[in-house]
Amino acid sequence: MRMHLAAICAAVLSVVPVLADATVPLADFVHEDQFSQPRLSPDGKHVAITVRLPSGDRFIPVLMMYTVPEMKMTGAIRMKAFEVPANYFWVSPTRLVVAKAREFGSREAPQMTGEVVAVELDGSKQAYLFGYDMFMYSKQGERYGDDHAYGSIEGMSNKRDGHVFVGSYAWRGKNSLLYDIDSNKSTRKLVADLPVQDLSFVLQHNGTPRFATGVDDQSRAVEFRFDDASGRWNKIEKRDFRRYHPFQFSADDREFIASYSVHGEPDQLVREDLATGKRSILFQDAVGSVGGTLYTSDSLPFAAYSAVGIPSLRYFDENGADARLHKELSAQFPGEYLNFIDYSDDGKLLLFSVKSDRDPGSYYLFNRETMKADMLFSAMEKIDPEQMAERRPISFRARDGLELHGFLTIPRGTGAAKPPMVVLPHGGPHGPYDNWFFDEDAQFLASRGYAVLQVNFRGSGGRGLNFLEAGYRQWGTKIIDDLVDGTRWAIAQGMADGERVCAYGASFGGYASMMLAAREPSLYKCAVGYVGVYDLKLLAKPQNNRYDTVKTSAFRKYIGDDKEELDRNSPVTLAASIKAPVFLVHGGQDKRAVVDHAHALRAALTAAGRPPEWFLAPNEAHGFYDTANRTAFYEKLEAFLGKHIGPGAAPK
Repeated sequence: MRMHLAAICAAVLSVVPVLADATVPLADFVHEDQFSQPRLSPDGKHVAITVRLPSGDRFIPVLMMYTVPEMKMTGAIRMKAFEVPANYFWVSPTRLVVAKAREFGSREAPQMTGEVVAVELDGSKQAYLFGYDMFMYSKQGERYGDDHAYGSIEGMSNKRDGHVFVGSYAWRGKNSLLYDIDSNKSTRKLVADLPVQDLSFVLQHNGTPRFATGVDDQSRAVEFRFDDASGRWNKIEKRDFRRYHPFQFSADDREFIASYSVHGEPDQLVREDLATGKRSILFQDAVGSVGGTLYTSDSLPFAAYSAVGIPSLRYFDENGADARLHKELSAQFPGEYLNFIDYSDDGKLLLFSVKSDRDPGSYYLFNRETMKADMLFSAMEKIDPEQMAERRPISFRARDGLELHGFLTIPRGTGAAKPPMVVLPHGGPHGPYDNWFFDEDAQFLASRGYAVLQVNFRGSGGRGLNFLEAGYRQWGTKIIDDLVDGTRWAIAQGMADGERVCAYGASFGGYASMMLAAREPSLYKCAVGYVGVYDLKLLAKPQNNRYDTVKTSAFRKYIGDDKEELDRNSPVTLAASIKAPVFLVHGGQDKRAVVDHAHALRAALTAAGRPPEWFLAPNEAHGFYDTANRTAFYEKLEAFLGKHIGPGAAPK
């Protein structure tokens, strides 16, 4: 059975307060995933899903619960404006715990509010478990008072008895706490207290917190391990590795899985015996870190793929039952990546998804006894994969010899003609990376006839710490060189018209687009900055909040603190070098890249005699949510690109 958005809107309201050969309608790209984050209940009878429903001028995320495979709604929980269900887990066959977050823009991950609530699958018995409004909303509010801390769901009891482990990170102070909370009674018990702020806990299935990992005030990695004999948390002092991040225990708690890198090379996936410390490598790749992992119903990884290129799974045991099942199911979906998401506790029911470069994803429930699968829903119903473009993996050498990878999205119906090209740098820049899967921006641009180049420049994630750190203090220099080298490579390969190239990006991608226009004015015929940062001194300026110390330390690593160097690498001071037409887009409420960045660059370009096109949405933040604003932005983007590098554009 396939679930359609239009069919459920009324129900939830009653429960809760060279052009391509066929142009895909703009409206098909405007909305984010309509259905996401499915979680199968322990008994396999229900699924919880985040559904984005229309509400006035925007779509709001609502957590909804359904029977499976019938997809009959049983309940829902709708939060306050701009609040979203960030993480949620079943703590019993009928009860979920939910960590709340707040949206600050479509180009920024929702920020956790630190609140944790619980709800039954029919929407009843809602309970406030942790947060700054405990006194007002919790039945244990008088007992515990308000939490002056952020709460984070760290794990669940394997007994499925309604208990959840919540980490507590004080607004002021240096400790990380871990509580065992009964979601039915809203009572809590302290089980761990460590003298470092913002640590994440790794729990065994029996409920024992075993590892705690994070960073200190100087942005240095720290790890602790709990010792049963002494009952103490011991800091892991001897570091014969650059990265060591335990994150998953086997069902019997005797082994754990970790990301591991000795010298900063791409992260390996390793399995380690808790008692003996014997470590074995499950997956390693010379070029890329682990991009994704598949798990059995017993919480053991059985396959993984590299973060570089098209996902190609390597099975740890080709003859294992899960590997055989995965291969059999994958054969039914050629050209797609099939992911095992969740299992019922008895292992009989499996929730899986299929997706690709052209397909945003569809979700299925598979019964291992009947060997039948029911389709539940598609992530973006309006997207027809047959109308989408191919995303080809690419690799080339930068001018200093460094091997770089990325993707080129090829517009349909171009034939032998060289299409115009948009260079699309990703945000971050340190950590994020572009992958092969469906990319809304790339597919929108390809549907308008543009080739789209995405380069995972030095500093990107997915290649290990050495590659990540190679981008430190290189924002305006070697990172930009990488993008320029990728552009020239694509042109030399005959993949794009070298006379019709534009740069467009969001956040750091907006910064990079302006730097490309400043550094190579003859190569880039236009540039678009969406919620970008354009003044590095302003970016590094303290914001007077609890993360200032960590932020200042991080930015010192990323961009340095030499004012002359920051000026040399800031688009606002290079405005006179930008000869191409510029389109600046920003949200007036942006807290990540404050609107002062856009105003400053606009003023500098105007003073240089090249005033930019301008679109300011006063009530938006780091990326637009309002449907009308998103539509207007993409309409203006399409018109701007068409004017300067599209068919019929005047020669530059």
